[in-house]
This record gives sequence, C-alpha cells and structure tokens, in this order.
Amino acid sequence: MKVTRIGCGAGFSGDRIDPAVELATHGELNYLVFECLAERTIALAQLAKAKDPDAGYDPMLVARMEAVLPVCRERGTTVITNMGAANPVAAVGVVRQVARRLGLGGLSIGAVTGDDVRAIVGAGHFTVTESGEPVETLGDRLVSANAYIGAEAIRMALARGADVVITGRAADPSLFVAPLAHEHGWRLDAWTEVGRATLVGHLLECAGQITGGYFADPGLKDVANLDRLGFPIAEVPERGPFVITKVPESGGSVTAATCKEQLLYEIHDPSAYFTPDTIADFSQVRIESRGRDRVEIDGAAGKPRPDSLKVSLAYRDGFIGEGQISYAGTGAEERARLAGDVVSRRLARSRIPVAEIRCDVIGVDALHGGRLAAGTWHPYEVRLRVAARTNSLAAAQAVANEVESLYTNGPAGGGGATKSTREVLSLASTLIPRELVRCDVQMEVA
Repeated sequence: MKVTRIGCGAGFSGDRIDPAVELATHGELNYLVFECLAERTIALAQLAKAKDPDAGYDPMLVARMEAVLPVCRERGTTVITNMGAANPVAAVGVVRQVARRLGLGGLSIGAVTGDDVRAIVGAGHFTVTESGEPVETLGDRLVSANAYIGAEAIRMALARGADVVITGRAADPSLFVAPLAHEHGWRLDAWTEVGRATLVGHLLECAGQITGGYFADPGLKDVANLDRLGFPIAEVPERGPFVITKVPESGGSVTAATCKEQLLYEIHDPSAYFTPDTIADFSQVRIESRGRDRVEIDGAAGKPRPDSLKVSLAYRDGFIGEGQISYAGTGAEERARLAGDVVSRRLARSRIPVAEIRCDVIGVDALHGGRLAAGTWHPYEVRLRVAARTNSLAAAQAVANEVESLYTNGPAGGGGATKSTREVLSLASTLIPRELVRCDVQMEVA
C-alpha cells in the first residue's frame, strides 16, 4: 500500500531552521510543511504590506528556502508553507529569486490567494463573534481580515505540478490535508479520509511540540537531547493507521504521551473540531506505541464541512507603555510593590489618560495574579513590570518614563531599568459564508 511521508519543518514563524534541514536531508519525505502563521503574525504582516506593497511575507522566508530548497529539489520533496502571510504573490517572487540564485532552474511555485477578505467584510454586515457588535463599528481601525481557507486551492496547485506552494491564512491542518488528499486520490468530501488527514495535520502542525519540546518537564517528563530536538514525520497509508515518528538519532522523543498531549492541544470539543475542510471527530482516536519513537494512531472521523469560514480580524486598539526595573536583597518584593504604587499614583496625579494598568512583580504574581501567589515564599530578587494601555503614543511614553525615573526617585536598590512603547493590535473573529471566499492559484517557474 502506498505510504506518504510528510514532515513539519516549523511550528511558528520564529522556529528553528536546522531541524527542517535534518528532515529534508534524512527524512525521506514526499512533503515538507512549514506552518508559520498565527493571528497576530498575519496582522503584523498586513501592516508591513501597507507600508510596502512588496512586503508582508514571513521575514524568515529567504533563510528557510535557502536552507532546504537544494536538498528538497534533489530528493523530490515538495514544500508547502503559509509563509506568504499577507502577500503570497510577493513571496513566490522571492522564492523564485532564491531558486535562480541557487541554480535550481525549472522550479514550479504556486501562490494561493483569496484569504484576504477585508474588502468583503468591510462592505458587509458581519458580527464580531466575541462581542456581538457589528464589524463595521471598528471603522478605519480594522487592519486585516483573513479567512481560514481549506485544502482545495493547495491541492489545485499540487495538481498543476507545484514544487513549492505558498499560501496566506490557510488553516494549519489544511496544509497537510491537501498533499495527503492529492497523493492518495481522496475526494475532499470523503469525510472520514479528510478527518483522518486533519488529525495528521493537527498532530504535526506545531513541529517540536509532539517530539517532546512542549512536553518536557524535568523530573516528571524527561526528554533526552532537547538541545537538538528533531521535528516530526507522519507515515500515512491510503487506509488504516498512520505512524508519527522522527529522524533516527535526532533529539527528543515520540511517545504515546507526547502524541496524546498534542492531540488535545487547542481542541475545544474532540468530537467536533471545526476546520474549513471538515468537522473532525477525534473522540475515538487510538494511540499505541510501536517501538522507539514510533506511535501508531487510528480512529479519526469527519463530518461535512461548515457552511461558514472563520475570519481573523485585527484592529488598532491604542498603545502600550511599559517599564521594568529590578530589586534584590531583603525586602525586594516589598520595594517593588512600593515602586509600582508610586508609578500608579504619579500617573493619576499627572492625569495621563490610562485605559488600564498592570503592576506585576515578575517571579511572584505576573502570570497567575496575586490571589494564587498569596502566602508563598518571599524571593530574594524580583523585577517590577508596569504596563498601561493608552490612546496615544505620547501617553504611553509618559508611562514608560515614570518607571525609568524610579532609578533615583523610587525605593532603594532599583536597577536594570528598561522601557518601551508599542501600538496595540487586538484580535477578534467573525464568520463569513464560504461562497464569498474565492481562492485562486498563480503559478510561476524559476
């Protein structure tokens, strides 16, 4: 029976490159997928494109392609990635230039477009899922609106002979559904097969998480050679169980436990996981070890795909001014809390407009808040972080400056102060009828 080998070379935009090179060189892959896009990532890419129409793709696109294209070309491995972000067409042009520079003539590259639905959303009557308010109330603060598209257009590019496929906001599992459906001849309305392929994609999409990266917890869940963590491979036959593994002798581990943790990652209802390609059912999935770094998985199913597609919205939501300063020695926590109180009082006295403010003592209550931290040990050293959201950059700068002024005006022993300001991009979502989203494929040859 035909088996398709597909690996994941990145689980987020800033992921390591060397495990992907290891996969391409030693993984005996049919496909290498780079999953590099998140909601905030594409919003930032849209801002970059607004400043420069030739920008808006992943900043590590060139480095990744330079690293893997020669060996993928040599071994006949097809590359699929969402590193096109806000500008897949420009990304194809960049990859074409890389291929020519590396002497890889004849490389066929496909750009999948159509996920950018800002014009459609802006002209229609849609509702923000989180608040119930009309999307049009965001007005000109709306930066981006990108629909989560499915596997169909990616598969179309593969059918046209693409050696590299570059998308924008395709859903993460769809990057894997498309090549599996293409290789095995599955119809995209064969729901059981699509559900099974969606499970493959869901397990692989975060790369090193399933090979022990996000799993590791010293003394409880030890993972060997984490410094050279290998990325995952799925061996997927046309029918029956598939196997998750990795390159032999690479770091990390693939076990039933690492696969079970990834199975439940970001899943609201395991029996109804909504994707653009299917409503997947993982509730009957069986996971069994089949030797060192080999885990067999079966039991996924699927139901007809949703009539609507989720759209990720990003909008301008003010500015953040932030300052940090450290305190050490006896009473470090108390001095940090006094410093935070000083900053809060000065901001109120100066009537600087602050929508919300947080004074966190890192190492004590910065992650889970004061209630959970109450009654715990008193640390020898802490770092105060004051962050406030404002409606202007000037007000945000004033917040940061107040923290820096603690050097000589605050409690004793403050040091290592830093300050920063940034614009806030908030995220929300809406739903759009599937028929309004029209995807296309543009092919170029290096």
